[in-house]
Amino acid sequence: MSSTNPITPGAAASAAARKTASTLGISDFLTLMTTQLKNQDPFKPLDGTEMVAQLAQFGTVSGVQQMNTTLAALSTSLRSSQALSGASMVGHEVLAPATAANFYGQQPLAGAVQVPTGASSVTMTLTDDSGQVVRHLTLATASGQQAFSWDGATDTGGQASPGHYKLEAIANVGGANTALPVAVAARVGSVSIDPAGATLTLNTA
Repeated sequence: MSSTNPITPGAAASAAARKTASTLGISDFLTLMTTQLKNQDPFKPLDGTEMVAQLAQFGTVSGVQQMNTTLAALSTSLRSSQALSGASMVGHEVLAPATAANFYGQQPLAGAVQVPTGASSVTMTLTDDSGQVVRHLTLATASGQQAFSWDGATDTGGQASPGHYKLEAIANVGGANTALPVAVAARVGSVSIDPAGATLTLNTA
């Protein structure tokens, strides 16, 4: 005569705990509960309070699964929206934060500087790769975004060669020099989305 070892509520709970979050679902809970009822010890039936608690767990797991499905759909929708928004930027010019930029010689190097309130003077300095200052530009002191443009002319009256130049903007505010953020105008050539973080990147020259 063979005997069947009853599956106690504690054993079922241990089995459920070993299941991973990616595989444990409502059907797993129902299977465990059905097995408990079929194999419970007649002298120690399943406690009603514990059964109610397990039923509450069913609802919680089902709700979490539905929420995960909804979030996954929302994430896919946002990625598609980002891709469409980014594609519409291709061919347009944007202002990108930069501390240096390439001067190609065919068109001016343009951008903008964010000037604080109370600035008495604002100077843009352009330095070549050798560390030599080639040009000082005087910008407007009005607070807000002030545009600048450099056509390659040097302080000595010559013409700078195409190349890589460091950009530095300094404002005198209340007698103290303050470094200002510089943005350079660039044309968007393509866009890319980071697969992990879904971050949209505008690729420029």
